[in-house]
Amino acid sequence: MRGKSVYILSLGCPKNLVDSEVISALLARAGWSVTDRPDRADTIVVNTCAFILPAKEESIEEILRMAAWKKRGRCRRLVVTGCLPQRYGAELARELPEVDLFLGTGDFPGIPALLERLGDGPRRTPAVQVGRPLYLMDASVPRRVSTASYSYLKIAEGCSNRCAYCVIPSIRGPFRSRPMDDIVSEAVRLAAEGTREIILVAQDTTAWGRDLRGRPTLNGLLKRLCTIEGPRWIRILYAYPKSVTAELLATMAAEEKVCRYLDVPVQHIDDRVLKAMNRRGTASFIRKKIEEIRRAVPGIALRTSLIVGYPGETGDAFERLLRFVEEARFESLGVFPYSPEEGTAAERLPGQVPEEEKRRRQALVMEAQAAIADEIGLARIGALEEVLIEGRTDREDFPWWGRTRFQAPEIDGITFVRAAALSPGEIVRCRVTAAELYDLYAEQADD
Repeated sequence: MRGKSVYILSLGCPKNLVDSEVISALLARAGWSVTDRPDRADTIVVNTCAFILPAKEESIEEILRMAAWKKRGRCRRLVVTGCLPQRYGAELARELPEVDLFLGTGDFPGIPALLERLGDGPRRTPAVQVGRPLYLMDASVPRRVSTASYSYLKIAEGCSNRCAYCVIPSIRGPFRSRPMDDIVSEAVRLAAEGTREIILVAQDTTAWGRDLRGRPTLNGLLKRLCTIEGPRWIRILYAYPKSVTAELLATMAAEEKVCRYLDVPVQHIDDRVLKAMNRRGTASFIRKKIEEIRRAVPGIALRTSLIVGYPGETGDAFERLLRFVEEARFESLGVFPYSPEEGTAAERLPGQVPEEEKRRRQALVMEAQAAIADEIGLARIGALEEVLIEGRTDREDFPWWGRTRFQAPEIDGITFVRAAALSPGEIVRCRVTAAELYDLYAEQADD
């Protein structure tokens, strides 16, 4: 093979990003040069998302955009991996002849050998390698972390919850936990590489350990991770509400390293909609769980995700959801119009909501949440907060930006910082001086 430079485009969630970082490291170990520019690459890899329709559309758009580089320039091989080929491998091979190789979610670890086999010559049809999605990474797998001050730590793969609207079990397979010692080993390596914040991710983070011998718990894993020197913060994303235990909350409250922040996707609050979604737990349970979390961990920032326009979501059901948002006062949330996905139980449900109405409901929820976020932000003015510096801005008045303990990367707001000389990765005490919706403005504190 003549050219061994590669550009990797990662789409979708943090779990996907970890896979892309593994691909990058595997290719680097095999002698490839990883570039951050597609016009300098002999090979382009697109790691796709296919969770919902907008994600699929974005993935297709990016594949076609990368195919343009192949037509006009140096690139000779275009590889598409991840969730989209896992769902539609054979179909994609027919529709996208510009692609040379399609790989499923369990097949990407073999990418160096597969690219060697592929060679440099033109292909009549794309090669497709999509097997059962049973891959589970371990600490022996190399990884080139692409984030500056934080690292995602994938503690499990797949999902076994079988929510009626979700395709993840078919794309990623059943839930599989990594052993505790293996996770800790990777965390130690990340710490040695300079990670300041470890963010625990999985499809269902709080289910970790259920399938392992002895049934260890996320609480026990969290305690082990807190003993590692180096990282100052540990954050938990994707905490299924049914599995948020009192023991876990006690550890979050007691351990200095653990951010008082929890991402708890509840999806809805109407009992009929929750049942149709095949979500465990009722509206009453969700409300009690939120109260329990806030009582056990004072000052915690809660984030959630919601689905509007689910089949059978009546006007009254939506109004209950809207009132719940106003009452619960989440620090942040994401709301998604329901997307009917092939092969899911929800696709066949009666009472499908028109797209225009879904968008209207989404806008109403976001409007309500914006008012809440604004009030929460204004209440933080004058408070002293730790800020993890991420980089420089182009502003003279606030030349730095970062995140507080209650701001997760990419999904929450950021904090602009007024200070003279700082460095990315530095954690500084700042006093909040202003707020603008989800973003804060702060000055480095003298005390």
